[in-house]
Amino acid sequence: MANCRRPEHTAPPEVFYNDEEAKKYSQNSRIIEIQTQMSERAVELLSLPEGQPCYLLDVGCGSGLSGDYLSEEGHYWVGIDISTSMLDVALDREVEGDLLVGDMGQRMPFRPGTFDGCISISALQWLCNADKRTHSPPKRLYTFFSTLYSSLSRGSRAVFQLYPENSEQLELITTQAMRAGFSGGMVVDYPNSSKAKKFFLCLFAGVSGVLPKVRKEILYWLLYCAKYNVKFLGLPFRVWEPKLQTEQCRFKNMKGKSAKKGKDWIMEKKERRRRQGRNVRPDTKYTARQRRPHF
Repeated sequence: MANCRRPEHTAPPEVFYNDEEAKKYSQNSRIIEIQTQMSERAVELLSLPEGQPCYLLDVGCGSGLSGDYLSEEGHYWVGIDISTSMLDVALDREVEGDLLVGDMGQRMPFRPGTFDGCISISALQWLCNADKRTHSPPKRLYTFFSTLYSSLSRGSRAVFQLYPENSEQLELITTQAMRAGFSGGMVVDYPNSSKAKKFFLCLFAGVSGVLPKVRKEILYWLLYCAKYNVKFLGLPFRVWEPKLQTEQCRFKNMKGKSAKKGKDWIMEKKERRRRQGRNVRPDTKYTARQRRPHF
C-alpha cells in the first residue's frame, strides 16, 4: 500500500478520525462487515474458555463494532480510544461496554491482572509513527506493551490485527513486545491474497500451553519463546513448543552437537583448544571416564 494512502501518514488518529470519518463506522455496511469478521477472528485466536463470560479489553475500540461482537459472545469489555469522535458514535450506538478516552502510547491505566484477554483491530500500527517531536515509537510501544502486560491476568492472551507497512515495523513491534515480557508470534490469514491478507499478532502473558485453532489458509505460526531461532521477514522469531522437552528430546534437537560433559563433548573441546595453541593434556584411557560420586 502506498504511503499516501495509509491513514497514519495523513494525520494523527485523533485528527484523522473526525466526525465525518467516524460516521462511516456506523453507516458503511462494508466497513461494519470487515470489522466484525476481524473481531470474530481475533476472539477465536484468544482461545477463551467456552461457555464462560470473560472480562476483555478492546484497544482502539473506535465506534464499538468490535465490542458489539464481544457482547454477542456473552463477554464483558472495556474500550479505550484516542478519538472522541469515534467514542461519541459508540455512545450514540449505545454499546454495552465501558468507554475510556486515552492514548495507548502513554500507558494502560488499569490495575494489574484486571483483564482475561485483549483484542485490537487496526490500531497498533499507529504507534509506529511519531506525530510529535516528543514521540519516540520504540518508547511508546514499550510503554504500551509493558503496562498492557501488567493489566492482563497470567496465562491470558492479547491479539492485535494490524496493517504493517514493512518488515521493519513488524520487527520494531515484536521486539518491544518481547522486551515487555510477552511471548507469541504472527499469524497471517490468506497469505497469497493481496486484498484478503490479514496479520494477527498473538501475544501470551505468561505461560500458555494450548495453541489456538488454526485455519488452513494460515501460512505462518512463528513463535519466539522456545530455544531455536527461525527467520521470517528477517525477524528473530522462535518456534514455540507447548510441551516440556525430555532430556532425550533436548539432546536430539541440539543440531548435531554432543551432549555436554559427555566423552565426545570433552574430546571436541580438547581438540578445539589444541587448535587455539593452548596447552592440553594428552588423551589417555582415563579421559572423560565417569567417576564415582564423592560424599
